[in-house]
Amino acid sequence: MPRPAISSRRSRASGACWPRTLRAVCPRCSTVTPPAPDPAWQLAVPDESAVARLAAAFAAELRPPMVVYLVGDLGAGKTTFARAYVHALGFEGYVKSPSYGLLETYETGGQCVLHLDLYRIEDPEELEYLAIRDLYRGNSVLLVEWPDRGANYLPIPDLVLEFSETNESRFIRCTAHSEAGRGLAKAVSDAG
Repeated sequence: MPRPAISSRRSRASGACWPRTLRAVCPRCSTVTPPAPDPAWQLAVPDESAVARLAAAFAAELRPPMVVYLVGDLGAGKTTFARAYVHALGFEGYVKSPSYGLLETYETGGQCVLHLDLYRIEDPEELEYLAIRDLYRGNSVLLVEWPDRGANYLPIPDLVLEFSETNESRFIRCTAHSEAGRGLAKAVSDAG
């Protein structure tokens, strides 16, 4: 059975390519799928300060451009992580949740952080009106909450952070989906 070819072909839904996005294209049906992720590591984060320390570790190691999906239930710590990440870069102002405005942008620490929250969108096509593709530059970090609601209108992530909890603790599971994501995940894991 032939292996899927790696291509930078555009997603049929979005009509335009994201920079650096590699997609595996099935030669038989032309289905576009991301490459398989790397094995993950998981870290217990029992409280907000632990989430903030992890976000600071990511801020110290992350080199743009980078796309990070933040996945988890309501109240799992996704926005807390994004807020701590932006503050760790040196931003001193208020970092609000983009739940109602969908997108908040922060220029700090030499990065343009685009914090996107898709919880309230009903149709992935709504993302076209935000012009995120136009805002995403070489110094950009795109943090996306509720990425499943963005369907094919989002770039493939470099890294996915899954926020979950049990009765005993909260956890963040980190899965790399690109070379840049692997390097970041390893650097944070080694530092931690």
